[in-house]
Amino acid sequence: MRMLFGTDGIRGVAGDPPLDRSTVFAVGAALARQLKKQHASPRVVIGQDTRESSAWIAESLTRGLEWAGASAQSAGVITTPAVAFLARGGFAAGVVISASHNPWTDNGIKIFGHDGYKLSDELEEKLEGDIFALLHGNDVPLTAGQETEPAEPAGTEPELLKQYVEWLGTRVAGTRLDGLRALVDCAHGAATPVAHEVFRECGVRAAFTCDRPNGHNINHDCGALHPETVAGKVAEARGIVDLGITFDGDADRALFSDREGRVVNGDGILLLAARDMKQRAQLKGDTVVATTMSNMGLEVALARSGIRMLRAPVGDKYVLEEMRKTGATLGGEQSGHIIFRDGDSTTGDGLLTALRVMDVMVRSGQPLHELVADLKVYPQTIKNVRVKEKKPFADFPEVARAIRAAEQELDGSGRVVVRYSGTEALARVMVEAESEDRMKRITEEIAGAIQKALGIS
Repeated sequence: MRMLFGTDGIRGVAGDPPLDRSTVFAVGAALARQLKKQHASPRVVIGQDTRESSAWIAESLTRGLEWAGASAQSAGVITTPAVAFLARGGFAAGVVISASHNPWTDNGIKIFGHDGYKLSDELEEKLEGDIFALLHGNDVPLTAGQETEPAEPAGTEPELLKQYVEWLGTRVAGTRLDGLRALVDCAHGAATPVAHEVFRECGVRAAFTCDRPNGHNINHDCGALHPETVAGKVAEARGIVDLGITFDGDADRALFSDREGRVVNGDGILLLAARDMKQRAQLKGDTVVATTMSNMGLEVALARSGIRMLRAPVGDKYVLEEMRKTGATLGGEQSGHIIFRDGDSTTGDGLLTALRVMDVMVRSGQPLHELVADLKVYPQTIKNVRVKEKKPFADFPEVARAIRAAEQELDGSGRVVVRYSGTEALARVMVEAESEDRMKRITEEIAGAIQKALGIS
């Protein structure tokens, strides 16, 4: 059972364990020790988002790496998928300092291997053992946890950024995107310096919003948690803008709006991408990997096109694991993590997803709303319940009864997914049903049972 790593690395409040200086130092030292088992002189590339705390966390991690015999190169402010790409270019690992869509007070550490893939659960468990051994064995230098002057905010390393931008350009080579007009929300995050460069190089006529990070405004009323903001602005433009694009804090996912101002989430992107890839014989096995959170409407629409949908646990790393196991070349999450394996991508990439969507629009000659017009979405809701602890729901009879009753009632006409968040102290209740009234009632019954058994008053 991992204690530090969740579904997307280590995450928490910046400055508090496990993101205090001593623990972050130990993470760097433990990673260096693991890397030295396969690399004589391991080099690590480190990228970060725009949070106020990202600079000092990167600094503490670097000190830990160097103390244990590895070297680090900073890529500065850059997206998570850019670090995954760069890790494959001669580095033993890549590390991203980011808490993705979380508020600015949080932060996190994501680690990629030299192959550009996120670490396996097994390797994360080994790292945790080394981290705790360092902390409890007094191996961490006394100076590791001492307060120092605040680290200077990082810029973006031009040469490393150039490598990534050039690679992205090859993903849509042969299609001219300069006829498209996009409104792009950078979430005041890591996409800010990168997106400007990418869209300029690819010829997209892009206007940008939420691209003025100040250390505190990342994801604040913007970004992938609020796609309706950009959607509203696109609608106000009355056809002048072809689509809206919105990234999360580290730009490993993207959501969209069509030119009428309707939000298109990851399910819609999986549908249009799957059909396009099948038509071009790039959808291996005519199979798409989604998650337990994807809407039943996606499954039905894909089936009409002769495409099978598999479901993986929530988390893009688990989607990718299923893709690698089955050989699928397309997978993703409703939240906007989309993974294209018909090339050499190793993780979800919001910028790549945006380019691929625009590529389909240009080649098909269809606007975004037409590409997803037949996706009939079952009414779906997700309710979060803040919990004291994450014990199995089966341990609480009233919760188990509520879930079982809902599943029996919805048999064949809806779905229930109840799970814990991998990054926050939340239980998530997701219900789909043909009737919105039924959906709301069942959601409240299950959430109420969880609140009574595990909730925080």
